[in-house]
Amino acid sequence: MKSRPRNVSLQFKISSIYIVTNLLVAMVNIILLIGINNMSKRLDTVYQDNLHLNRFSDAVDAVQDHMTDYLNAKTSDSLENYYRSEQECRNMAADLNETVTGRAFDRMERNIRHMSEYYLEEVGRTIEAKRGRNVEKYRLHYENATGMYDSIKTYLSTLNMEQFRSNSERYSDLLERFRLFEIISMAAIILVMVSNVCIIISFVGAIIRPLKKLAGSADEVAKGNFEIELLPVESQDEVGVVTGAFNSMVVSIGRYIEQLRDSMEAERALKERELLMEGHLKDARLKYLQAQINPHFLFNTLNAGAQLSMMEGADRTYEYIQKVAQFYRYNMKKSEETVTVAEEVEMVDSYIYILNVRFAGDIRYEKRIDESLLSVEMPGMILQPIVENCVNHGIREMGDKGVISLSLYEKEGRVCISVKDNGVGMSADIIEKVLAGTYREEERTTGSNGVGMDNVISRLKLFTGREDVISVTSAGAGMGTEVCLYLLHGSREKEQTDGT
Repeated sequence: MKSRPRNVSLQFKISSIYIVTNLLVAMVNIILLIGINNMSKRLDTVYQDNLHLNRFSDAVDAVQDHMTDYLNAKTSDSLENYYRSEQECRNMAADLNETVTGRAFDRMERNIRHMSEYYLEEVGRTIEAKRGRNVEKYRLHYENATGMYDSIKTYLSTLNMEQFRSNSERYSDLLERFRLFEIISMAAIILVMVSNVCIIISFVGAIIRPLKKLAGSADEVAKGNFEIELLPVESQDEVGVVTGAFNSMVVSIGRYIEQLRDSMEAERALKERELLMEGHLKDARLKYLQAQINPHFLFNTLNAGAQLSMMEGADRTYEYIQKVAQFYRYNMKKSEETVTVAEEVEMVDSYIYILNVRFAGDIRYEKRIDESLLSVEMPGMILQPIVENCVNHGIREMGDKGVISLSLYEKEGRVCISVKDNGVGMSADIIEKVLAGTYREEERTTGSNGVGMDNVISRLKLFTGREDVISVTSAGAGMGTEVCLYLLHGSREKEQTDGT
């Protein structure tokens, strides 16, 4: 049924099935009725010749009887009956065959016609002679008429028997043909019925097939399976319109579920990142606070402050004590999870100042700051652990030759914070371990209690939602190390990622 019209309505298709099947049945019935009528007419005409001869024989008998009645009674009624029967007999004789043919039946019928004409003339002369009271003529014509009557009856009987025999053979032949026609008619009716059933099944199947597919797909959707294959729209009838609408509905529901799933996944990931970041931040604060409240560090710091106050005076001592206070006050923040780059840089400044006071200004500290980037947000306590690692593992044994450089600049649309030292440098193996987060575990075996680089890297990844947040480079032993952090310019990258 692929070739059926696409824009035909379902009502028209069903009506067409009914009309086509009924037209086939009607056409077959008409053909059969015509055939039966023709066969019936042929059967009826088989014995028409015998019937005509029998009627003609009766007409001749009536003429003979009415003539005899008139001759015996000579009444006006008998004469009237004679004329009426004579006219009827003459008319029937005129219907007999006059054509000269080679058929014996035609020759006998032609002879009977001529004999009948001669017989009627003799009967007429007999009646005239009777009415004229001419006894001699009356008897002579009567005898001639009676002789002709006997001859006509003999011919009629013979012809009738011969025709009856011939017509019986024709009747038998026609009867066999009629029976054959009945068998053919029955076969034709059965064939038409089977054809109608096949047509109806085919048409109904073509109409119902899309409905079955639609029902199956709807059942799958009802079970929650929205990954079904879309149904092909094979026509533009009512079923096609419903199928198209169903496809659109499935696509819309699938998209909605996908969007809902993505939204829930993003929300879950965001929640996990926030929880992880909060955990890392608390862990970093606790460990950093523990490291900075080391008794030896506090003792040395306070001792240096006391010595400075005795050697120089109250102003520098005040400044030193103030820097220490600011340093610890910053580390003890609990309400804020993010800070600005300016606050982190200020934290590093205080830390370097404290170390220089402690170590008599051995650390040289350089800054190159793009002040337009100071308002960018970042996680708290990120830069100080990096600077501490540079001091402890990079320039600790260099005395006053050690240099720490802090740079803030924009690179390829992102904010870059660089912490660089000119210390002992790092091997590629150690850099790989630092970036992988395993170097901190090795440090723990040496007794370090500081915030590890793995904590810094994890918090940056959670904050930005990206993997490329840090890079560590070193030209080799004695060539120093540079650590670069990458943030989004203008706002937190995490927020942009969540917004998409």
